[in-house]
Amino acid sequence: MGTTGVLTRRQLNRATLARQMLLARERTTALHAVERLVGLQSQVAKPPFVGLWSRVVGFRREDLIRLLQRRQVVRATLMRGTLHLMSARDFVDLRAAIQPVLTQGMQAVLRRRALDVDRVVAAARTCFEERPRTFEELRPLLLKRFPKGDERAMGYAVRTHLPLVQVPSEAEWGFPGSADFALAEAWIGKPLGSDPEPHPLVRRYLAAFGPATAADVQAWSGLAGVAPVLESLRSRLATFRDERGRELFDLPKAPRPPEDTPAPVRFVPEYDNLVLSHADRTRIVADAHRRSIVTANLQVRATFLVDGFVAGAWKIERKKASATLLIEPFEALGSKARTELAAEGDALLRFAEPGADRFEVRFG
Repeated sequence: MGTTGVLTRRQLNRATLARQMLLARERTTALHAVERLVGLQSQVAKPPFVGLWSRVVGFRREDLIRLLQRRQVVRATLMRGTLHLMSARDFVDLRAAIQPVLTQGMQAVLRRRALDVDRVVAAARTCFEERPRTFEELRPLLLKRFPKGDERAMGYAVRTHLPLVQVPSEAEWGFPGSADFALAEAWIGKPLGSDPEPHPLVRRYLAAFGPATAADVQAWSGLAGVAPVLESLRSRLATFRDERGRELFDLPKAPRPPEDTPAPVRFVPEYDNLVLSHADRTRIVADAHRRSIVTANLQVRATFLVDGFVAGAWKIERKKASATLLIEPFEALGSKARTELAAEGDALLRFAEPGADRFEVRFG
C-alpha cells in the first residue's frame, strides 16, 4: 500500500484515543479490554483497575479480580521489563517474542558480572516447581546453591529468563506488596508458545497505539530492529506521514477519527501505557509537560486529559473515612473543563476508595 496522506497531531491524538477506549467508555468485557490494550502496565497493583474503569462501561473491581483468580489474566514481567497485566491467552502467544527484550535488559544491568544464567534459571525452576515463592524467599535458596553468586543479579536473571506470573491474593486490588511467583506454564495450565517472531506483537501494538513510527513501536516494546519488521509487513499496512515528514504505519481498517471528534475529560492512572508508548509523545502530552509527569526516580504520575491531551496530574489522599481527589492542572482550566473534571473525579473517588464515607474533589 502506498502512503495515503499526512496526519496532524490532533488526528494522531484522536486515533490513539479511539483505540485506547478513551473517546468514550465502551460496552465490552474486562478481558476483551485487557487484550485490546495488549496489557496494562502494573508496576503497582491498583492502577490497572482505574485504567479499566476509565475505559469500560460499568467496570467493577471484582470483574478484574475474577479474571485474575480464574487465571484468565496474569501479572508478569513483560514489555520494557516492567510488570504488566496481560490475558493468559496473549501471554502464551506473545511471551517468546518479548524474551529478547528481557535478555537485553538483563545484559545491560549486569554488564561485566559473570553469571551462568542457564544454571541459575534451572535451579530457580526447581524451587518454583516445589511451590510458589516470593523473590525474598528465592534469593537465599539460590545463594545456598551458588555461595559465591550475587543474589540480586541471580534474582534478576530469573525474573527476566524464567517465565513467571504473580499469584493473586485476597488483597483489595488483587496482589499484596510482595506477591508469590509461580511458573507460568503451571499456573496457566498450558505450554507457552515458542515462536520468537515479533510480527504479531508489532501488529497488536499498531492496533492499540497506531498509527506509529518504528521508534514508537520500540519505545513501547523495547524491541530492537523494528524497522525491518515493519518493512516486511508494508504490503499489509497503511502508511502515512506526520507533520514532520516521518513515516507512520498502521492497520488499514483501524479507526482514525476526524481531528474535531469530541474527547471527554478522563483520568488516567499511574504508569498508564497511554503516556509511555510512543517515542514522540506529543500526540498525548506536550513536551513541556513531560517532566511534570515522570519523577526523578522514574515514577509516572497519574494524569488527566482535557480535549484528549494531558492537562495535569492527580492523586488521592485518604484520611480515615475521608477521601480527597487533588487535581493539579499544568495550565489554567476553563469553567466547563473544571465542571466536567469535578463530576468525573467524584465518580473516580467512589470507585477507587470504596471504604470511604466522605468524598471531596479539590483543584490545586
